[in-house]
Amino acid sequence: MSGLIGLSKLSVGVSVCVCAWLCVLCVSVIGGLVWILVASTRVVPDNPLGWVMFVSIFCFVGTTLWLLIFACGGNQSSFWPGLDAGFHFVAAVFYLSASVVLAYITIVYKTASIVDITLLKTYRLDISAVVMSHVATLLYFLHAIFSAIRWKRA
Repeated sequence: MSGLIGLSKLSVGVSVCVCAWLCVLCVSVIGGLVWILVASTRVVPDNPLGWVMFVSIFCFVGTTLWLLIFACGGNQSSFWPGLDAGFHFVAAVFYLSASVVLAYITIVYKTASIVDITLLKTYRLDISAVVMSHVATLLYFLHAIFSAIRWKRA
């Protein structure tokens, strides 16, 4: 049964299952949306939103590289399951911290958007970014859990 689910070992080359491809593509698309939504605002204040931008770009590039490595069949060594679980755990923790920071900044914008109507667009974009960031956090945590299970069985 474990072979049918694909938990016993990592897939190789083009034989990567469709579910894994869809999960990685969803994480990449949602991470890209967080990146675009935050970049479309004025990125004020710089420091916390700079962290959100770093996390979204880092995870987007890392996930894309991870997808290319698996598509080319470069995951033949025995250290790949541990690296898979480690990368996705770090990405989940990074996204969780970025989600909390982004939610706090959005709450601050809520009080400012009541006074200044020009901040309403930024507030709405930040709400969308917070939702996408939390979805990305959930997907990275799920991927980290399944990667850890796969690592344990490998």
